[in-house]
Amino acid sequence: MKIYTDVGNFQTVKLLAAAATAGVDVEVVVTINAKVVPYLTCNKLPVLEPERGEFIFSPNAATRYLLSLGKKIVDEAGEKRWAEWESSQLLPVVVPLLVSAVGQGKQDKTQEKTLQPLLKYLEAKLKGKKFLVGSRVSSADIIVFGTLFPVLLGNLAKDSVKECPSIQAWGQTVADLTQVEGALRQVTEGGNVQSLKVSLLAQPVPPPANIDTAKLYKGTQGPKAEGAQQAAKSAAPVDEFQFLQPEKTITAEELATGEKSFLSGASTSPKPRLRKHPILPCEGEKNIFITSALPYVNNVPHLGNIIGCVLSGDVFSRFCRLRNRNVLYVCGTDEYGTATETKAMEEGLTPQQICDKYNKLHAEIYQWLNIDFDYFGRTTTKEQTEIAQDIFWKLYNQGFILKDSVDQLQCQKCVRFLADRFVEGTCPLCGYDDARGDQCDGCGKLINAVELKKPKCKICSSTPVIKTSQHLFLDLPKVEPQLRQHLDRVFETGTWTHNAQVITSSWIRDGLKPRCISRDLKWGTPVPLEGYTDKVFYVWFDAPIGYISITANYTKEWKKWWKNPDKVEMYNFLGKDNVPFHSVIFPCTLLGADDNYTIVNSMVATEYLNYEDGKFSKSRGVGVFGDQARDTGIAPDVYRFYLLYVRPESQDSAFSWDDFLLKNNSELLNNIGNFINRALMFVSNCFEGTIQDMNLSQEDKKLIALVNRELATYVDNMESVRLRDSIRNILSISRLGNQYMQANKPWVLAKGTPQERARSGCVVSLSANIACLLSVLLQPYLPVTSGIIQEQLNAPADCNIIVSNFTCQLKSGHKIGKPSPLFQKIEASKIEELKQRFAGAQSKPASAASPEEIERLTQEVAKQGNEVRELKGQKAEKALIEAAVNKLLDLKKQLTKAQGGEPPAAGKKKGKQGKGDAKSTPAPAATPTPATPTPAKPSGDQGEIDRLTEQVSAQGTVVRELKTQKGDKVAIDAAVAKLLDLKRQLAVAQGLDPDQTVGGGKKKGKKK
Repeated sequence: MKIYTDVGNFQTVKLLAAAATAGVDVEVVVTINAKVVPYLTCNKLPVLEPERGEFIFSPNAATRYLLSLGKKIVDEAGEKRWAEWESSQLLPVVVPLLVSAVGQGKQDKTQEKTLQPLLKYLEAKLKGKKFLVGSRVSSADIIVFGTLFPVLLGNLAKDSVKECPSIQAWGQTVADLTQVEGALRQVTEGGNVQSLKVSLLAQPVPPPANIDTAKLYKGTQGPKAEGAQQAAKSAAPVDEFQFLQPEKTITAEELATGEKSFLSGASTSPKPRLRKHPILPCEGEKNIFITSALPYVNNVPHLGNIIGCVLSGDVFSRFCRLRNRNVLYVCGTDEYGTATETKAMEEGLTPQQICDKYNKLHAEIYQWLNIDFDYFGRTTTKEQTEIAQDIFWKLYNQGFILKDSVDQLQCQKCVRFLADRFVEGTCPLCGYDDARGDQCDGCGKLINAVELKKPKCKICSSTPVIKTSQHLFLDLPKVEPQLRQHLDRVFETGTWTHNAQVITSSWIRDGLKPRCISRDLKWGTPVPLEGYTDKVFYVWFDAPIGYISITANYTKEWKKWWKNPDKVEMYNFLGKDNVPFHSVIFPCTLLGADDNYTIVNSMVATEYLNYEDGKFSKSRGVGVFGDQARDTGIAPDVYRFYLLYVRPESQDSAFSWDDFLLKNNSELLNNIGNFINRALMFVSNCFEGTIQDMNLSQEDKKLIALVNRELATYVDNMESVRLRDSIRNILSISRLGNQYMQANKPWVLAKGTPQERARSGCVVSLSANIACLLSVLLQPYLPVTSGIIQEQLNAPADCNIIVSNFTCQLKSGHKIGKPSPLFQKIEASKIEELKQRFAGAQSKPASAASPEEIERLTQEVAKQGNEVRELKGQKAEKALIEAAVNKLLDLKKQLTKAQGGEPPAAGKKKGKQGKGDAKSTPAPAATPTPATPTPAKPSGDQGEIDRLTEQVSAQGTVVRELKTQKGDKVAIDAAVAKLLDLKRQLAVAQGLDPDQTVGGGKKKGKKK
């Protein structure tokens, strides 16, 4: 395999870095003026020759090809989008800048201004992230960095780059990668960008971007940037119809099919299904039952909660209805448990009053956001008690319920066992002095309340004592074979997000353990078993049964949905922290009950949505909560669009006000809004609001074919519940419409000859039909806007169905309504106001330190940070690195306190939120775990020592295999951490000092 290039060709960095990353051997052939690809008219370099006579002359395509050989693709769709952005937007702006600055030695401020909005866009995308796609380097990083590195290394556009700390950090991270560092050294002669000069002047300059970049960012850049873009566009002639020449050639079959379906498809399309309640399964149809995780009733949902379950479920259910599926979408508030009792005490209300208050508040927020449930209920109902107790008795009679004792903390002053949320103390793992009884916010680890040091009752602050209480357990190991069989089937046939599969598999990989299903509380579904009637069901046994009871409140024929597994497909929408309860605990409950229950087929779990650079916090006033979003004066559709645009599908993402403004002003206002309003205004003003005859030209047919491609991908993405990706298809169709209008200039044609005026009418009428299609595709995302577009189009009701091809819904002679703007520009001043409003309390507490102390600690943090990086770079012993990291975290905590803030949650990822704090990601077993024993003497349990010895050996094999296969560093680190933990457990069991035996992870664990 050969790479042909010339000396100092900066695009060659992409290919060399990709080859090194993929572990592919390549031969670099340096050529001067030699024609490498015989059928190219100009000598374009670099070129990859995978096999003799076969050439890949697109650097991006070559980069992705090389990485695919090494199976280094992280997220194909995401990487492809970045490659398209780089080739169509970034590269056409960067090359002229480099030719001027490096090749000709001229600093062109106009070109630097043209680059500025692209950098701002990239900065917004990189905020809070290490890489562009996923948790490791991908083709996206190599491709974008491969074009941008001369700007970063050469100190070009330095004023713009200075304002982009995320780009700087990302650029340094990528540049420091061994494979990239080697490529840079080879191409730039040790980092000197002047070595690129000869190649820059020799290679052809790419054409300017098809899309007006300055216009895209007009909402934030203003007229100066627009002028800069015009200057860049004048540098080379532009083919107005270039957008109709995609990478993949449009076939004759596509043209013919597109034309036929457009002209006659509407008459053969099915009519939209009428939605009539109660919705029940229909024989011979695809019956889809959708649930979104029941939001906990003790607080107001924030935007992360909303996108994680109810909004995602709403989009999918609306899409299914547009596909004429028989769909039922239910949700409701989860109202039992400790958190409700705690909240009731805080507000001086009864638990029922708290539930009534917050159920109403949740319902109002979801109504404002236009979440279109078929039924929104609650769990504090008689149906919940009846169904939960019935399932319990079936489990009990089938032998799936165990009895065992549990050590719990009891407050003798309050005369009650304390649930986890009623206990606070010092974390036994990290020493954090404000840990809860179920989880430590300092280290993020799950703990048992009895393990807390210096525990105290949250109600009266007295010290509780450990008492034993009898409890009931669900015998998960006994149901496990049935669960495995079910999961094997639905993993294959259903739609499961990667994180849902991984979390579920990690739970069952080492075998399930019995799980406690009862609690010593008053507020909950009563346990009906004699001797346990003073207890209630644990919320995570009881809450998922709420889906059933809510359906029973919706219709008396609820069993047609819930006891009909062969004719119903169930989708669960939830955050990843709730996965095991829905994929393991609840299915085991229903399988054990053996009553023909419908069990989840597909599970769609999101990652976490953070807020700016931190996480949502109601207590600190940080982030936007549902009721607050309603009061900002911004339309709910705009929130829906942005949340779905940044939906954390494969990795954590963040809500950013700057990006929020950018997406509204560029994608909604300047792309979709601009296209639809222009098309309808021309129909209204030039043709008296009447759709004209559409005699399709070859360009029109090509446009229809491209729209059909996007439509097919939209449907495929939606069927696979890739909701974020489908938004890109909508934007692409609108962009095609804008380019089509711009290329044909109907405003000029309308003033010309009769033939030109007829052509103008065809263009705007075809554009109006595209607007009609967009109104339908937007409906799951922006339901109000969709309705407004259809009102302005006077669109027929029958258009509200999604078929496989673009059809003409607005025939010649159709009268449209009155056009008006769809979106409003959001001003930067408004965003600044909202930033301040939701940034949390800014007042400095009296305990804040002096400026001198803050400066000292800032320098200490920077110094210690450098030490950590040096140790990691030197691959020092893990113990030394951990000690240095712990010192750094402690200094950061001191600095935060000195600045008047709260100490950071050490070791915890930003923004982890679920249905409520009471429901954080659990450990795979809820059986009581004793505190870690000291290594004073051997445990004497040879069976335990043998078991741990086998586990250490097995995990050692896993680590070795991962290293041999050059696996993902995150996976290797996790496997090593697990191995070290097992070694420590083995050392304790053998009566040895775990720290000396394990030796910081460097020595191999001893076996006895």
